[in-house]
Amino acid sequence: MNKLAVVAFGGNALLRSGQKGTIDEQERNVYESCKALVNLIRQGKDLVIAHGNGPQVGNVLLQHEAGSKTFGIPKMPMDVCVAETQGSIGYLIEQQMRNVLREEGIEKNIITLITQVVVDKNDEAFLKPTKPVGPYYSEAEAYSMEQERGWQFKKDPAGRGWRRVVASPKPIEVLNKIIVEALARAGNIVVTVGGGGIPVYFQENGNLMGIDAVIDKDLASAKLAEFIKADEFYILTDVPNVFINFNTHNQEKLEHVTIDKITQYLEEGQFTEGSMAPKIRAGIAFARQGGSTTITETTLLGTNHIGTIIHQ
Repeated sequence: MNKLAVVAFGGNALLRSGQKGTIDEQERNVYESCKALVNLIRQGKDLVIAHGNGPQVGNVLLQHEAGSKTFGIPKMPMDVCVAETQGSIGYLIEQQMRNVLREEGIEKNIITLITQVVVDKNDEAFLKPTKPVGPYYSEAEAYSMEQERGWQFKKDPAGRGWRRVVASPKPIEVLNKIIVEALARAGNIVVTVGGGGIPVYFQENGNLMGIDAVIDKDLASAKLAEFIKADEFYILTDVPNVFINFNTHNQEKLEHVTIDKITQYLEEGQFTEGSMAPKIRAGIAFARQGGSTTITETTLLGTNHIGTIIHQ
């Protein structure tokens, strides 16, 4: 039986720093990210692909705001905006993955599943928004929108500006997990839990209802990897390794690191919330189930560069 790997595309797999987010830019970025997966496929691994949507869902929310003000079109809630980006980004990944496989002479089916992920409507995250969405703004622009729209903003730790932050509750259940596992273990490439999944909760009568939030895609991907009993979990980001003392004169690259050690670093505050910290938590969560988590740069996937591997 082939090993099953869950690969979580980072935001740079879709939209990179300094880009406007045109369709040409996103298609090119997705193509290059899919190209990196060929190494894993040639190693005989079955793939499930997850992806972020932070910039895209923020832009969709702005589009709804503009449409409401200019044309009176009703704004859609955030869960619907997440569903929109799941579909559009899944389409881009599926299309470019097909192009890559054709060029490489590999025959595989690819399918995108719109996926709901259950959260707790009383999760404390709704009181403390941390998940960045949308573009970067100047401090003055962020302050203006805070006053005008009631949004919350936080400064980017890398100094790229200010971004809106929204609630990011913990994922509890992935509703399509049985279908995902069956399709993936049959050799199909499955794109799922896009943007962390569409956030929903169960009402008292048992019905599902959407809720305004963006689930962290790494935590949702780790939960999915656990549910489908994946062997490996990859979190792809814009740095080759995880570092402690990041951006200081004594920063240190982490390669092989135990759960206990990286948990210690996390508790020391070595990793930024809304950036690397959720990736570390997701990596720890999956590694505790007996698998291994690799955090690395997209272009280095499947090469001799090992990235940062979290293990027991």
